[in-house]
Amino acid sequence: MTKPSLQLLLPAAKAIETELIALRRQLHQNPELSLEEAETSASAARLLTKLELEVKRNIGGHGIVADLAGGRPGPLIALRADMDALPIQEESNLPFASAIPGKMHACGHDAHTAILYGAAKLLSERKDMLAGSVRFIFQPAEEINAGAQAMIEEGVLVGVDEIYGLHNLPTLPVGKAATRHGALMGSVDRFEIIITGKGGHGAIPDQCVDPIVAASAVMLSLQTAVSREISPFEPVVVTVGSFHGGASYNVIPERAELTGTVRTFSRSVQDAMPSKLQRLISRTAEAHRCQAELRYTKMVPVLVNHDEQVRLVEEAIDLIQGAENRSEAAPVLAGEDFSNYLKHVPGCFFWLGSGPAMCADQANGLYHPQFLLNEECLPIGAALLAGIVLLRLGYANA
Repeated sequence: MTKPSLQLLLPAAKAIETELIALRRQLHQNPELSLEEAETSASAARLLTKLELEVKRNIGGHGIVADLAGGRPGPLIALRADMDALPIQEESNLPFASAIPGKMHACGHDAHTAILYGAAKLLSERKDMLAGSVRFIFQPAEEINAGAQAMIEEGVLVGVDEIYGLHNLPTLPVGKAATRHGALMGSVDRFEIIITGKGGHGAIPDQCVDPIVAASAVMLSLQTAVSREISPFEPVVVTVGSFHGGASYNVIPERAELTGTVRTFSRSVQDAMPSKLQRLISRTAEAHRCQAELRYTKMVPVLVNHDEQVRLVEEAIDLIQGAENRSEAAPVLAGEDFSNYLKHVPGCFFWLGSGPAMCADQANGLYHPQFLLNEECLPIGAALLAGIVLLRLGYANA
């Protein structure tokens, strides 16, 4: 396939824009949380089956794998989208807003599913141009950082040579895309801390061992793991997101519990954090006559793009959208379990602009109850994913 012919993909994708919008709105009205994506998966499977792809369901939960064989032998390229929603009450007032109380596609995974279906449709119509095959991965449970690993354990990457994915970004104007070499997104770890003391009446604290005071000291001491034990040139975040202890205003409880997250951009720093936190927590609690237990869970590694695959994505963006619409993405400490795929095969994850064409920096961000997605990004995303594959596997003129 000649490179200039990639420019024909965007008009082809715009020709199916109405279908992609309808699918996205159907999914948006019927959001399903992580591990609950049965109807979302069924909807995607029905559409993929109509494209005459080899479809396998219930991979790693409600995941789907759909394979497309090209006209000649060659590499196997995977494209991935996530499908799950969030436990957020929607406040967008859209005519197709969530019909399910307390659940919302506030991260745009409904759009990702529609985009990947669009890419599958574009590529199925051009399969004879491919010197290789394509695997479309519709992944569950990304929001709880469990879906990618579950699908990997069930063989989703067997035979895969490269993998690509995208995420919409409402603070990036529609029509734009952003890439980054190396680390793009942070690791994600979770911790739980249980502080145990001796309960009693709040009026006689000398007869108690107060876990609330100890937990408060622990929470403050955790910040020194970053400010005094990690190089200032290493991005690290330690956040306590919940603090629970006691049930009455005048009673010192037996225990207090903290939960939180650690984010880093370095595997060595990520590996070192559990022992640092254990030391700070146990000794601070001991100083307050309490006992402490740390439960530390590594969830996903740093998302590190591979240089060759980033260059391929950038070339596809330049040919389809124009180099003036591509920028360098800033690193963020938010996590993405796409990083698990990149541990096993080379690939690239990039941002797709989904914000208003003007003043995207004023758009509501991801996870916001009034999150809005500019649906013009749907055909663009489909064209870019299809273009990456055609640039990598194409051998005939469009």
